[in-house]
Amino acid sequence: MKLLKYLLVGFFFGIVLTKAEAVSWYRIYEMFHFQSFHMFGIIGVAIFTGVIGIQIIKKKNIKDIDGNPIYIQDKEKGNARYWIGGTLFGLGWALVGACPGPIFILLGAGFMSVGLILIGAIFGTFLYGVFKEKLPH
Repeated sequence: MKLLKYLLVGFFFGIVLTKAEAVSWYRIYEMFHFQSFHMFGIIGVAIFTGVIGIQIIKKKNIKDIDGNPIYIQDKEKGNARYWIGGTLFGLGWALVGACPGPIFILLGAGFMSVGLILIGAIFGTFLYGVFKEKLPH
């Protein structure tokens, strides 16, 4: 039954992203060419919502679904890894025209070519696992 709740939330999230055109290649193209505020607005709202949500979790000591306390570690200091990681993430996003989040939404919407992006994402995750110990953390 727990799994059904997550599945329904995932479907709802997919519908919201699709209706907001956040999975549109053209909207992503516009964003990277600074031609439209649409995607920046969506990302800004997501960041704002996340910051508020994290603050509420910390202040109210909210527990997870199993009743365990939620502990959010502070970020370690360091700039290089965030700049390098963000640049790689942004380049990948710009090259394929899709953020990793909506890959499954696009597959569900019938865009089968996104399967190649999914394979690339899985391969990239595998490579990270292989080289994890050698990377700066």
